[in-house]
Amino acid sequence: GTAGVWRISAIKEAGGWDDRTTVEDMDLAVRAGLKGWKFVYVGDVKVKSELPSNLKAYRRQQHRWTCGAANLFRKMGAEILLTKEVSLWWKLYLLYSFFLVRKVVAHVVPFVLYCVVIPFSVLIPEIKIPAWGVVYIPTAITVLYAVRNPSSIHFIPFWILFENVMSFHRTKATFIGLLELGSVNEWVVTEKLGSASNTKPVPQILERPRCRFWDRWTVSELLFAVFLFVCATYNLVYGSDFYFIYIYLQAITFIIVGTGFCGTSNS
Repeated sequence: GTAGVWRISAIKEAGGWDDRTTVEDMDLAVRAGLKGWKFVYVGDVKVKSELPSNLKAYRRQQHRWTCGAANLFRKMGAEILLTKEVSLWWKLYLLYSFFLVRKVVAHVVPFVLYCVVIPFSVLIPEIKIPAWGVVYIPTAITVLYAVRNPSSIHFIPFWILFENVMSFHRTKATFIGLLELGSVNEWVVTEKLGSASNTKPVPQILERPRCRFWDRWTVSELLFAVFLFVCATYNLVYGSDFYFIYIYLQAITFIIVGTGFCGTSNS
């Protein structure tokens, strides 16, 4: 990972580098952990890092990380359970907290609840969602994030809407990894631009030919935006609640991400 320094003996004891998934560093880290190695976080050491330069690069990065982690869960689940070199508590942490919750549930649940269940509930009156699921839990999560970073509190609503869209993208990647579907091992390195903003990035492995429309627009997000607009309009006309406000905002965010209308300018 970024700024990670490894002991050669740890790499050798863990079985060496392995490219069986697209998160080979996570693979090595989990295997080293199962051998009893521990990681030391040194907070006073600072190094330069680089975020993805545009939305396309960010989407590919998130797909690779999410799909690779889910696929690693599939490949290592039995190995983690059967290993005798770590405690039962450590096994449960890896299987439940590290993999199941953080790499599967954290992506699938937000998408299913906020982008599927809530919109469908306005079309089907029999579906009743309790207030704690729609209001209290999201509000609590929002407050916790705001407290952690108060200087960016004005970005929280936009971040929530954007993360819901990305949960759609990550959910697809999660099932590709779990089921080992066609693009499970697709490796597209995140473009690195460095400190020079005018540097032309080098074409990456498996880079698809550029096309003005397909290179920027994502049809799945745009189609989902249409579905959300239909649900929001139905709720506005026939509903007795105010879900349409959130659903309209979410639909607009899907359109923004689907057309690539973000991450295209430098501050």
